[in-house]
This record gives sequence, C-alpha cells and structure tokens, in this order.
Amino acid sequence: MFTSQTSSFQDSIDVEERDDFDSEDIAGYSQKIQLNCYYTIYLYQGTSLTLIDSSLPSEAEPELRTYISRRLSKGALLGGMGNIATVELSIPEQAVGCYCCLLEQERSPDQPDADGNGHVICFMGGSEKGLNLFRLELDKYVQGLHSSLQTPELQNLETEVRPYLSRWYEESVMHIYRVVQLVQSNISFLLHAALSHTHVEVTNSDERTKADVSRFIKAASLQGLSQQDTTAASLCKAISEDTQSDLIIDCSTSPPTLSNTVSNRFCDDWIQAFLNAAERCNPFLLRQILENFKLKAIQDMNSLKRYVRQAEMSHYALFRCCQFLQGCGNGDVLLQNARAEHSDLPEACSIISVLEEFLREQSLAQA
Repeated sequence: MFTSQTSSFQDSIDVEERDDFDSEDIAGYSQKIQLNCYYTIYLYQGTSLTLIDSSLPSEAEPELRTYISRRLSKGALLGGMGNIATVELSIPEQAVGCYCCLLEQERSPDQPDADGNGHVICFMGGSEKGLNLFRLELDKYVQGLHSSLQTPELQNLETEVRPYLSRWYEESVMHIYRVVQLVQSNISFLLHAALSHTHVEVTNSDERTKADVSRFIKAASLQGLSQQDTTAASLCKAISEDTQSDLIIDCSTSPPTLSNTVSNRFCDDWIQAFLNAAERCNPFLLRQILENFKLKAIQDMNSLKRYVRQAEMSHYALFRCCQFLQGCGNGDVLLQNARAEHSDLPEACSIISVLEEFLREQSLAQA
C-alpha cells in the first residue's frame, strides 16, 4: 500500500541525483569556490540605454546592451517586474542566467505622461533555472535600489549603488546556504518549526544571521500556499495560545546551541539532502530541495484532508488514515494544520481527535 508513497518521497529527496542542476549549475562549484556573478546598471531614456556601471568584462557589456535593447523594443521588460532568461556573453561561462528589471522613475507633476524613463538593472550568474528559484528575492532586492536612483547623475554611485549591486548574489541567493552551514544536521528542527508555524528566535548573533534564519523559515513555511488562506492565520493563532515554546538558536557557541527542539521522521529524512547540497556549495540545488520538501508536505496535507472526508462515512477510511499518518512521519504537523483548517466542522474535528489519540498511543508504544 505504501510502495508508491515511499517511492514518491524518495524521488523528492533524491533531486540532486536526477535534476539537471548537476549539469547546469554544479559546474564551477566546489568547496570554497564561489560562482562568478556580475551586475550591470543602465540609464534608460526614451529608447536609449546608457551604461552607468558594470562588473562585466569590457567585451561582454555591449553584447548585454544589445540583448537588453531588443527586450525593451519588444516590450518584454515591465516596470518593477524581473525577467529571467539565458544570455550568451564573452565571459568564461559563456551562457549564464540573466535577471533584468526596469525600475521606472517616479513621474513628476510637470511630466505626468513621461514614459519609459528609468534604470535597467541586470544580475548574471548560474543558470536561468537557478535564478528563477530566487525570483522573489531578486525582485525585492532590486526594489531596495529605488530610493538611490532618483537622480540621473547618481552621485552616490560609489558609496551606495555599486556596493549594493555587488552584493546581489550574497544577499539574494546565499542565505539558505548560510543557514544550512550554520546549523548543519540541526536543519530538521528549523524545517519542523517552519511547517508548524513555531516562532524561531536567534540570540547572540549579528543582524545578518538573524535575517538569514528569518528568511529561511519564511521560505520553508507553507504560509500562503495552502488551499485555504485562513488556515495559516488560524494555525498561528492556535499555536500562540498553546504552551509550545519558541525554538531558540544561541549563536554564542560554535556550533550554535538549539533549545526547545522538535522534529519528526519526515523532517529528519531531509537532513542528508540539505547537507549534501551545502557540501557542494550549490545554493540553487539547496533551494530546489527546499521547494521539493514543501511540495511533499503539501501533497501529504491534501492526502490527509481527503482521508478525513472519507473517514466521516467509512471506518475503513479511518483505518487507512491512521496507516497514512503512521507511514508519512509528519503526522503531528499534518494534524495540527488539519485541526486549524477544520475548526468549524465538528465531524472532522472529532475524527482528527481520534487520529491525534492514535498518534499519541503510537508514540508511547515506540518510547
């Protein structure tokens, strides 16, 4: 009965063995060697592009400018929305992923109809597929430039703009890698906290580490992805009223000390996949593994909801539901989410109570 479930789960974890990140993104990755990455910023006025700054080799920048001009002429760059594609340039990698975004200047009352003026920001590195995994982070990072680009002269180029552009890869792509490197095999506790909406507090660390952990938890959580938007809010409220303690990461020791740790078999099974990708210094593969982790959790949540609906009419379905929870290794999280989502359905809540009692008995038996 559980053969297909186990196979599907193993397929999710084994992404590094079968995914084309091996061919696209592993090249150039090895221990302590960072991927080459580049940036370029242009002033865009009417239909012309003027180079402001670039870290590309001098022979590659005109090639990029030609590519961007074509994209603009076709209307393929919309203001504030990043566009990701593969570009071929005269750089060691030859073909790389390229993120481009048009930041339009705020229109003044004197020129309300002024259109097309602004700046085009480009980030290059890795592959198109890899950058697509970080599209939201890249969009947010580019928006952070808005206040620094209000004058065409850019007198703050060397003090603000250039340093900011130079950090795009470290700030937008590497945060998941840094968190896995920080906690190592304790990553399962963070995964469980993310799924169960447990608050994570980082102490005795710098602001960057705190931000990295916060972004990791947000990236690993299912908030906004469940079929009913009210589920996450209900769950957060339920947990805040519970006696569940925050997960504490104390960075005063090396490695950090974690307190109030909770995990389960489902989260533990993903530890090695994260460690393997981190050892290969591949942040794109790490993000893909994280997305697969979330996808498997969502699939299991949907399966549980289907079993609960069936169990309202069939004792055999209730038995199958118990077997499913026992086999998936994520029963505590799934039932937590299910109770929040079905809080206004008495029959479903009754079934969930039976399932919670079943898991408690199983836990005591194993102990």
